[in-house]
This record gives sequence, C-alpha cells and structure tokens, in this order.
Amino acid sequence: MQPPDQASPARAGRSGSRVRAAYASGSFVTGAFGTVPGLLMLPYLTDSLAVPAAVAGLLVLAPKAWDVLFNPVAGRISDRAGTRLPFLTGGGIALAALFAALFAGPLTGGWAIAYVAVVFLGCATAFAFFQVPYVAMAAEITDDYDERTRLMAWRMAFLALAILVSGAGAPALRDAVGGYWVVGVAVGALMLVGTLVTVAGMRRVPAAIRPTAEATPRELLRVVRGSRVFRLLLAVFVVQAVGLGTMLAGVDYFARLVLADPGAQTALFVGFVGPALVVMPLWQRVGARRGKRFGLLVASLLFGAAAAGLAASRSLPTVGVFALMAVVGVGYAGMQVFPLAMLPDVISAEEKASGTARAGLFAGVWTAGETLGLALGPGVYGLVLAVGGYVASSGGAEQPPGAVTAALIGFTALPAVLAVIALPLLPRETST
Repeated sequence: MQPPDQASPARAGRSGSRVRAAYASGSFVTGAFGTVPGLLMLPYLTDSLAVPAAVAGLLVLAPKAWDVLFNPVAGRISDRAGTRLPFLTGGGIALAALFAALFAGPLTGGWAIAYVAVVFLGCATAFAFFQVPYVAMAAEITDDYDERTRLMAWRMAFLALAILVSGAGAPALRDAVGGYWVVGVAVGALMLVGTLVTVAGMRRVPAAIRPTAEATPRELLRVVRGSRVFRLLLAVFVVQAVGLGTMLAGVDYFARLVLADPGAQTALFVGFVGPALVVMPLWQRVGARRGKRFGLLVASLLFGAAAAGLAASRSLPTVGVFALMAVVGVGYAGMQVFPLAMLPDVISAEEKASGTARAGLFAGVWTAGETLGLALGPGVYGLVLAVGGYVASSGGAEQPPGAVTAALIGFTALPAVLAVIALPLLPRETST
C-alpha cells in the first residue's frame, strides 16, 4: 500500500524524526503492559495473594489467551473503520485505568483468583484495541524498506526505555512503599502518557487506509493461511516470545533464590535494557547492510548463548552475571527490531497482491501470537517452579533446593533453547 507523501518519514525531511518519535511513544504502553505483568504478576499472586504457583501460572495465561481470538477481531474492526486513532485513544485510556485496579486486589485465595481473572481480562481487551491498530500503522506510515527498519529501531529504543522505567521502577516502588497497589497506579499513569503523546503526534499523519468490507472469520483465517511467509515469521516470533516471557517472569525469583539478593532485580533490568538502548543504531546498520533476516539470526544466537551462560550464575562473580545479562539485552534488541521491521514488508506485499486493506487483520493475528507467547512464558515458569516444589505463601517462605534449581533453569536454559529452536523456520525476507 502506498501512503500519502506526507505520511512517509522517508519523504518528510526533518518531520521524519517527529513522526518516528510520536509513533515510538506508543511503546510506553506496549512495553509497560508486556513487562510488568510478566515480571510481577506471578510473585504478586504467589507471595501477596497466596495463590498456588501452578494456579498462578495459569491465571497469568488465561486472560491473555483471550487475545488469540479477540485481536484479529480488533484488527478487522479498525480495518473496516478506516481509521486507527480512536481505537488507540479509547484502548489506551481504558487500559491505564484497569491496570491500576489490577494490582489493587484486596482479596486472597479463591476470591483473589476471580478478581484478577476478571480485571486482567478487561486489561487484555483494552490492550487489544490499542496494540493492534498501533502495529498496523507501521505498514501505513511508510512503504520504504530501510525506513521501516529505522522506524522500528526508534520504536525499540523507546520500548527499551519503557522496559527500563517500568521493569526497574515497578519492583523498586513495590519495595519502597511495601505494596503492589502503587505499581498499578504508577504504571497506569505511564501508559496514559504514552497513549496521549502517540495519539497527539500521529494526528499529523493522514490515514492511508482503504476501508474494507466485512469478512467472515473463516475468510479471515483463509487470508492468513494463504500467506506462508507471514505464518513462518509469526511462528518464529511467538516461540521466541515464550522464551522472553519466561525470562521476564523469572527475574524476581532468580534474584531472590539464585543470587540470594532481592535487590539485584533492579540491577539486572538495568544491565539488560541499558545496552539495548545503545546498540539500536548498530542493529539498524546491520539490517541495512546485511538484511533483516541476517540480523535476526545473529541476535537470536547471541541471546541464546548468553542466556545459556547464565546457567553458571551460582559459580560466577557478580560482574560476570551482569555482563552476560548485558549480552542478553543486546540480543533481545535485535530479536525485537527485525521481526517487527519484516512484518510491514509482508503486510504491504499481501495488500498489493489482494488490493484490499489487511494491515489490521495481520496485525491482529500477529499481536495475538505475541501476547500469547509472552503470557505462556509466566505460565511455563510457574509450572517449572511447581515441579521444583516452590512453596506459595502470603508472607514469604523458605524454599527447598528443588525450587532454587527450578528458578535457575526457567531463567536460563529455557529461554536459551526457545530463542534458537524455531530459527530454521525463518523465511526469506519479503520487501515491497
């Protein structure tokens, strides 16, 4: 799809940076929602609301699994409407309010399970109406191959900053105040700011959407099944998202049980995200010179090797642990930039072939897979803890050796394997 000239950063001169910054600001919404629940939901449930570890893992998964069905619907709705911004506005504001309520649960045990399930489901629904149009817009802002890599590099730099602020700040706020409610309020406020900045900035970008006729669910699935390149790229991205979700869920347990230093959680996040901010220009150059597929392969192997090295954390000096986390962060940055830069290429090729607007549909399926993958991570980690004999409580409890081993494996070996196991499926690049 060819967007209007003024909508393309590649042809907008100095205004290109403003468009990129406005679009990238949405990462404060997606980054916060993708990070904080994966990081703190499991300990919030097991150590504050006294929910058993296995049940807590399923509870983290179940509401987000709703997105597998709903995200494509949200994409179809925005395609038919011919506009994205109203959905970003309403979805972002609703998400901010619901997220504040999510971590303010006044109940424990069975009632806590019901409360969190309902509110988390509301969060997932609101997030779908923000995230799906947000991802779809990337294919409509510009049709330039390299500009899309630059756009995604900006987005991932902002995402890394969002992860740093929310991932490092949320546990620090929890520990300073002594409760999870302040996490919900602070992160909800961050989401609200990200929403308003993105919507305000993207109003300058004319819509490049042709409203499309309504299609049945069967026809929508047929469209997705018909794109082999999209399906393969999505499969790789989802498997890697499970690994990333597993690592995020394990940071708190890794710091407390393996390193025996709860305060290390914040430092681990700084060591992880800080390098990602620095290397974004490097990954951008790799993509321009060697291609996006090559960049993703290198980033994934780098991530996997460093994560596997962390398995020796109990015998490594502290500086060695943080050095490996920094390498993990470098790989993580590339694992996010390149699939997201390849996605608009695939969408544009499919739209040119069909002559109809499909960005919302493909973005809906993509974000459904991403959300499911990130939600599966805590679920998998919760099951690993349960196998290791982790003891849930409302005030903390001494854990058996098996739980410590499970915390280590779930944080290192599992993410390493999941980062590389699907790479043989990676398709050749598709450019428009």
